[in-house]
Amino acid sequence: MARLLARAGLPAPVREDALAVFGRLAAAEARVHGVAVDDVAFHEVGAWDSIADVVGVCAALHDLSVADVAAGPVAVGAGRAATAHGDMPVPVPAVAELAAGRSVLAGGDGELATPTGMALLAVLAREERGLPPMRLEATGVGAGSRDTPRRPNVVRVLLGAAEEGPGDGPGVGAAEAVVLEANVDDLDPRVWPGVLASLLEAGASDAWLVPVLMKKGRPAHALCVLSPPGRADRLRTEMFRLTSTLGVRERTVRKTMLRRGWARVDVLGARLPIKVGHRDGRIVQAAPEFEDAARLAAERGVPVRAVLDAAVAAAHAAGLAHGEPAPPGLEAGPPT
Repeated sequence: MARLLARAGLPAPVREDALAVFGRLAAAEARVHGVAVDDVAFHEVGAWDSIADVVGVCAALHDLSVADVAAGPVAVGAGRAATAHGDMPVPVPAVAELAAGRSVLAGGDGELATPTGMALLAVLAREERGLPPMRLEATGVGAGSRDTPRRPNVVRVLLGAAEEGPGDGPGVGAAEAVVLEANVDDLDPRVWPGVLASLLEAGASDAWLVPVLMKKGRPAHALCVLSPPGRADRLRTEMFRLTSTLGVRERTVRKTMLRRGWARVDVLGARLPIKVGHRDGRIVQAAPEFEDAARLAAERGVPVRAVLDAAVAAAHAAGLAHGEPAPPGLEAGPPT
């Protein structure tokens, strides 16, 4: 499976998430069958359609820049189901193993939750909660081929931006996040920029270094990673892989965010995106992204500082300044 996904040419975050899903599934199957993980035969879940399901879900979340996934109680079904191991009670052993720690309910006759579906939830939707406060942007509905009396055979996904909840100030969104930290005193300093870039590519909301002084006066760095709850496992694994640390500590924090969007202004003959943070209908922050400015500077053969200055001036001229009304129709995600 790992070799198959490695040859597929997938973006790194998609490949890693898909591998994590199949890894969680293999661990569950190994536990219920009492065998080593390497000896697991996937049977139904190894079929091409299940591989497409897992990769498709992971790719969709990556393409939509989804930072946090939540799912409520899972209806696992009731009765019995035909499997490669014969007729078995619902939920089948692998589903029961993967659902450990989650809220489940019978929900109806037959198998309503498959091992593949539960593995996706176990890896991608680590947080179990009802619909969080959000500004709803899109709805997706997928229907299965089996007709169940009195129960539509559909899965629904709601996509939106975090909104304020009880106790949040107006015009801001709040969400839980996980801070992962590790102290490292023996890594070549030239490696750190690549480590930070890799963690951001792997789905970190932010990653940074803090100079620290460790025992016996050794200079070191504290690597800090801000992670959506559903990405913490993967980012923790990346920290072990990319650095020499022997341990990662973590804590849950509450992150409060301005509502944000993107506008474009004319700079040196190009349309440069400006990130706009706003609250209560008024702009709080408006600034160009450094990478976009650096790219345009290289194309035009001018200093990056000149592009940044021109972008700020163009943004002010377009009314994108602190205290000004937030313009309608801001782009919802990073422009491409």
